[in-house]
Amino acid sequence: MNKLHVKTGDTVVVLSGKDKGKTGKVLQTSPKEGKVIVEGINIVTKHVKPRKMGQAGGIVKAEGAMYACKVQLVDPKTGKGTRVGHKFVTDGDKTRKVRVSKKSGEEL
Repeated sequence: MNKLHVKTGDTVVVLSGKDKGKTGKVLQTSPKEGKVIVEGINIVTKHVKPRKMGQAGGIVKAEGAMYACKVQLVDPKTGKGTRVGHKFVTDGDKTRKVRVSKKSGEEL
């Protein structure tokens, strides 16, 4: 069982590589490979062949997958990268597990 510290829809900051320091929204996760696809980050060019009659082919720019260890969740309070912790919160008679920022303690 492979788990990632980020989920689809999270805002993350890139820690290393050509897009270091940029932020974006996680579009897709792949826990099996340990990779994520982030909106506007790691843009690659693909040569696409037309599949149907009348469909256009050519060179298309798309987001490529990158390792999840190269991204960090953005703290909602400071706007900088932070590690993820977990905390149990009780709402009346129900207890739920929530993700919290290690820097500010804010709920993510």
